[in-house]
Amino acid sequence: MKKSDQKWMQVLLSPTSSISDSIEKLSIEGLRIALVVDVETKLLGTITDGDVRRALINNPDLTLPVESIMNTNPISLLSGTNDSLIQETLLKNDILQIPILDEMNHVVGLEILQDTILREKKINNPVLLMAGGFGKRLRPLTKEVPKPLLKVSSKPILETILLQFIELGFHDFFISVHYKKDDIENYFGDGSKWNVCITYLYEEEPLGTAGALGLLPKEKITLPLIMMNGDLITRLNFEKLISFHKEQGGIATVCARNYDYQLPYGLIETENDNIKNIIEKPVYNYLVNAGVYVLEPMLLQNIEKNKPLTMPELIRKILTIKEKVNVYPIHEYWIDIGRTEELERAMTEFNISK
Repeated sequence: MKKSDQKWMQVLLSPTSSISDSIEKLSIEGLRIALVVDVETKLLGTITDGDVRRALINNPDLTLPVESIMNTNPISLLSGTNDSLIQETLLKNDILQIPILDEMNHVVGLEILQDTILREKKINNPVLLMAGGFGKRLRPLTKEVPKPLLKVSSKPILETILLQFIELGFHDFFISVHYKKDDIENYFGDGSKWNVCITYLYEEEPLGTAGALGLLPKEKITLPLIMMNGDLITRLNFEKLISFHKEQGGIATVCARNYDYQLPYGLIETENDNIKNIIEKPVYNYLVNAGVYVLEPMLLQNIEKNKPLTMPELIRKILTIKEKVNVYPIHEYWIDIGRTEELERAMTEFNISK
């Protein structure tokens, strides 16, 4: 266990702070919690990763106050509690953080349980990384180098993704390849460099965003599979994603990203040929596909080998047969590197977001 010293002071929020403000606090130095306090720093509630995700599902308006989504009855301990009781409380309640209060309910500290204490075993869920695209929108950069090998933060995009999974304990990887597949395979090899296993899925022709699922050795996939586009940079915690999927019980989970779209014109609302209202360049909030999925093994059984298939087509098929598909809103750093502008932005922002 490690003490957060005075870093907890950086994650204090007032009840009128916005959900957007809480997202910024959740990214501070790995604390992954925000403490909502009054003017005297008395604890009113807490905001965690799960609170934000539930809010994004119900209403993706990030300007709402945190008091509308905070946990008003968080677990806490009194100042002076010994380390063994703190650790016992954290483990018993399956939480990573616990506020420390004085007798008047003022926040005086925050105790954090290191993630490694909760991860004594490797995570055996397989991971499929999609790396077969041509990267046409990034030309001429991708004329000689496949998009997954373009560098962000001194490492190829795909290596950055791989290392994030490895850090959490994942070790069984599949990489689908097509364009410049030899370059990718020569760089990553069989994974022994990182003490993991990498198996390649060769697309003879481009199979779409879900077609590579048909190339998997289905008999070996016995746990929920994480599937992710190989051109994403994100700080998503994949272990939490797996836990969410298991708790929800669906056949698939689709990660979604909050996206704001501003209409470039004034919106006219009418009624019976008369103007009812004019809204100047309104902003609309949507959840959009983030390119990360969790799929149950049974879902793979009916996917044909070497037949083109997109993820929207697959999800629609699942919904047609009335199977449950979960949505997992991500608020962590995320960027789809599809164009030169995004690549340049990621080179700057990803270092900042670490």
